[in-house]
Amino acid sequence: MKPPIHALFPIGNAGGDRRLITEAIKKGVISMEVGIRKCPVCGEKTISPFCPKCGVSTEFTGVVSVRKINLADFFTRAEEHLGLNVNWDVKGVKKMMSSERMPERLEKGILRAKHEVFVFKDGTARFDMTDIAITHFRPREIGLTVEKAKELGYTRDYLGNELISEEQLCELKVQDIIISQKAAEYLVKIANYVDDLLERFYKMKRFYNIHRKEDLIGHLVIGLAPHTSAGILGRIIGFTDANVGFAHPFFHAAKRRNCDGDEDSIMLLLEGLLDFSRKFLPSTRGGLMDAPLVLTTRITPTEIDKEALHVDVMERYPLEFYEKTLEFAKPDDVASIMDFVKKRIGTPRQYEGFKFTHDTRDINQGVLTSAYKLLGSMYDKLESQLSLAKKIRAVDEHDMAARIITHHFIPDIMGNLKKFGTQSFRCTRCNAKFRRVPLSNTCPFCGGNVILTVHEGSVKKYLDKALSLVEEYDVPLYVKQRVLALKESIDSLFQQEDEKNKITLESFLGV
Repeated sequence: MKPPIHALFPIGNAGGDRRLITEAIKKGVISMEVGIRKCPVCGEKTISPFCPKCGVSTEFTGVVSVRKINLADFFTRAEEHLGLNVNWDVKGVKKMMSSERMPERLEKGILRAKHEVFVFKDGTARFDMTDIAITHFRPREIGLTVEKAKELGYTRDYLGNELISEEQLCELKVQDIIISQKAAEYLVKIANYVDDLLERFYKMKRFYNIHRKEDLIGHLVIGLAPHTSAGILGRIIGFTDANVGFAHPFFHAAKRRNCDGDEDSIMLLLEGLLDFSRKFLPSTRGGLMDAPLVLTTRITPTEIDKEALHVDVMERYPLEFYEKTLEFAKPDDVASIMDFVKKRIGTPRQYEGFKFTHDTRDINQGVLTSAYKLLGSMYDKLESQLSLAKKIRAVDEHDMAARIITHHFIPDIMGNLKKFGTQSFRCTRCNAKFRRVPLSNTCPFCGGNVILTVHEGSVKKYLDKALSLVEEYDVPLYVKQRVLALKESIDSLFQQEDEKNKITLESFLGV
């Protein structure tokens, strides 16, 4: 979430631009838009999921209203429950977007802030990693000893020999994952948060007891891709210096990804089970996306994306395959002489016995971070992409430029133009929002300055690059005309009028 926050607890504008709950406390009583809940036993009305008198679960009354609350009292009770004296910043949200507007317990936000853990819109804490498919590994590559590898179930190498050396190659089990060092560091923080949550909030025993990243090995996680709602169960077995998430093609495909560099997230299983709630999810369209509404505990090859079933698992391609390439044969023409996963469905070999044609010495060698992350601005990324396209004979750089303009620049420019024309306005002091600029040109609540929320620069930011591309590359005339038409629209909207020729209402009326 932007900015990163610790608690799904609404404080409106009382927390300032940084959303600080600790700052909002200083204002005493604040306004909160929350759902009203009722205790089914004693009838007590509250904003809490549990009755403050009976302790039973409350029920949503269907009413959402603005309530005045003394935030300091809420915060003090949370501190007392946790047995902590908070001297660190805790960040909340401006308002809840869910249908019931039920705020999260403040205790969770306090503990997340203590451990430098941030929350997502569904109440979970997660780490994003770039997907990379892998089918084999050496224990040495991922920080495993032979003993630890055996403990995880890797008793033999991929050829069937007993595992006696960290240099032997093992076949990755389909739901095991290898995470980056950065991911490990963050998951250690989440594990410590969960243990504090269990001990201080739920009054239960600690579960993870993790002191270093190696303690994460063997623990379960939930893998989840953007724009989906189904989590996949996985197990951490090691670490990599590369800033990626290594996993079996089946694991990535089960997340509905095609293993080509997409970015997905992982969360510790127990944290997801403790903190996730549908009641936090936005009621807007798409609100259920990116949330683990269901969890797949076992991957079945027939139920995953079919791309993973087309992976070939051969040690060596037959001569006939290479002869067919000279004839420009279709893949189906050589399918009978190839061995790939699809042919193994329904047998034990659908999960194991995969081979490969070329080995690598160490998965940590080479590029450790995607160029997409290393390159700074969008223009740097675009220049690198087009520069590479010019060097590759198989790529038509002119067609690529046309596609970038058509599918990215033009829709973005048009969308930004629409946003500019339908934008709201905000106060720089209290952040109040307005559909139109007040006649006084100042905020009616605090007297602050009222400014645009969409500026000229955001509308024009892709225009110059689009114009340079249509001039530098041989793009279709229609594409060029669309860019020029957009330029005319933007120029007419933001043109700087000469003071001498400036038309005022008085001059128009002849006054």
